[in-house]
Amino acid sequence: MTTFGNDLTSGSIPKNLFRFAVPVFLANVLSSGYAIINTIWVGHLLGGVAVAAVAVTFPVVLLMVAIANGATTAASVMISHNFGAKNNDAIQKIVDTSWSVGIIVVIATCLSGYFGAETILRLMNTSNEVLAIATGFLRLTIIQFVFMYLGFMFSSTLRAVGNSKIPLMFTALGTVLNTILDPLMIIGVGPFPKLGLNGAAYASLISSGITAFIGFIYFWKKYNHTPLVPKSLTLTPVCVKQIFGIGFPTFIQQTIISLSVAFITVFVNNFGPDATAAFGIIGRIESMVIMPAIAMLVAVSTLTAQSIGAGKTNAIPVVYKWGLLINTPVIASICLVSIFFPAAVMRLFVTDPNVIAVGVQYLHIAGWAYILMVSIFVTNGVLIGAKKAMITMFFSLIALGFFRIPFAAFLSKTSLGLKGIWIAIAISFFINALLGFLYYISGRWKKGTQIPVSVNEALTVEAEVEGAEVVSNV
Repeated sequence: MTTFGNDLTSGSIPKNLFRFAVPVFLANVLSSGYAIINTIWVGHLLGGVAVAAVAVTFPVVLLMVAIANGATTAASVMISHNFGAKNNDAIQKIVDTSWSVGIIVVIATCLSGYFGAETILRLMNTSNEVLAIATGFLRLTIIQFVFMYLGFMFSSTLRAVGNSKIPLMFTALGTVLNTILDPLMIIGVGPFPKLGLNGAAYASLISSGITAFIGFIYFWKKYNHTPLVPKSLTLTPVCVKQIFGIGFPTFIQQTIISLSVAFITVFVNNFGPDATAAFGIIGRIESMVIMPAIAMLVAVSTLTAQSIGAGKTNAIPVVYKWGLLINTPVIASICLVSIFFPAAVMRLFVTDPNVIAVGVQYLHIAGWAYILMVSIFVTNGVLIGAKKAMITMFFSLIALGFFRIPFAAFLSKTSLGLKGIWIAIAISFFINALLGFLYYISGRWKKGTQIPVSVNEALTVEAEVEGAEVVSNV
């Protein structure tokens, strides 16, 4: 029986959603602060070319996040299910396996990314001027993946058992360190050497490393006698199957998003460094817009998974409703600021008037579509919590692969130019929201939401149910 964590299936659903989502949101704000702070300092201290260098590496960063998030989300959903079912033995097997998988993933990602950095940037049609400084920056960012993955593991494990406050505290520590180190290492202050763009990467690397080390010590001391800490690095076959069954679609979905950004970046690069820099800043702005949406997704998916484990599936529609009601006014207000005060938003990141003008054009055309993120992320939260990650992957593939990229490629060659790319992005938001909503109201996500009791039966039957559901939806 579980003796740790918070049971989110007891008490008021809206209160539990709100109390869980707020720390996740604040952690996302601070986490995004790593990239946003880098962009602000780089934009004001080094100029447009350096901002463009950061921008072209952003799709690769998204890919690394996809890898980390895919594996850790899978483990989180599995832990939440069994936490709701009060099945500690199953949780231990899941944790042991997820850490073993994580070590393999980190080694493979860092080696391939570090040695392939320049090739990746060349494939993205990066100009020689930008490539000269972007390669070193990207390699340092890839090394940081080790600490990024550790942070994802700690956070997702604790959130799976209803604790979203501790991850917030460590994210805050990392952001404060990064804020202090950034200008010191970019321009060189006191004992710190002047490292230029690489200084921003070193600042993030050092701050995330210190945070991961402190988090590692805390996690082991606090939870050493619970199944949340790995007792052995083993690969339980059924757990591996489950991790890939849930994690692989999540990874593919986020990879599709990363590739979409990469393709759009290639199209945008054809319009010059100002357009590239503006699109990179837009990525930072959108990361702020989706933060409350992501927070609600995590809250909804956790409540959904715990409810399934506890046999309270009738609570899931209530979770969905309150997820929409809580998140709509928050994202709507951010959406309105982006639409009506776009220049002011852009000036937070850069002072170049040409870059600002391109960003303003984007926000006027696509800013309204941000409100659709409410539906997209709440729906995805239910589906991921119900182990229907494959479905969310298909929706992303359709919206991005069949609408955003082809439409952007075609419209950018017309008289619309850059405007055509922005229009394609807005259309893809609408398609994704529509597909998710239609699937939710169809009720097909409810299939296979029962959970068995015994450890081996729980893991085995879950794997079989997931596989059957994937086949039925292809």
